Amino acid sequence: MVRILICYASYSGNTKEVAELINYKLQQEGIYTEQYWIGTGRIPDPAAFDAMLIGTFTWDRGGTPEEVKEFVYEIGYKPPSVFVFGTGDTQFGGDDLFCHAAVKLAKFYHSTLLPLKIEQSPRGSQEKKVIRWTEGVIKHCPLHLVK
Repeated sequence: MVRILICYASYSGNTKEVAELINYKLQQEGIYTEQYWIGTGRIPDPAAFDAMLIGTFTWDRGGTPEEVKEFVYEIGYKPPSVFVFGTGDTQFGGDDLFCHAAVKLAKFYHSTLLPLKIEQSPRGSQEKKVIRWTEGVIKHCPLHLVK
C-alpha cells in the first residue's frame, strides 16, 4: 500500500484546511495517509513513507516559519519524494512574495512538482486547485507507486 506523510504548520487554520483536503483526496484514491501538525510532538519517520508533503504558511514578507525550519532540521536529511503546499496572502508582499516559504521549500527539496499556492483559505474555487495539485502528487510519485 502507498503511504504518504502530510506535515503542515498552521496558525489561522488555512494550511490545516488544505492538508485535510489533500488527505481526503489521497484517501479516496486508496492511499494510506498520516497527518502531522508540525511542532506538536514527535515527528513521524519520513523513511516509513513513500512520499512526504509539507504545508506551510508564509510569514513576515516571504519568510518561512521557525517551526517549519526546525522541522526540516530535525528530519536531518532530504527524503526523495517531497511535495510542498502553502497558503499566503498577496496583500503582504504582492505576487513576488506570495507563498514564498512554499517556493523555498520546494526548491530546497528539489521537488518534481511546483508548489501549490493558495490565497488564504482553500474554500470555493481554490478547492479545485487543491484537488488538481493532489492529482499531480499522485502522478509525480515514484514509478513503483503508480497504480
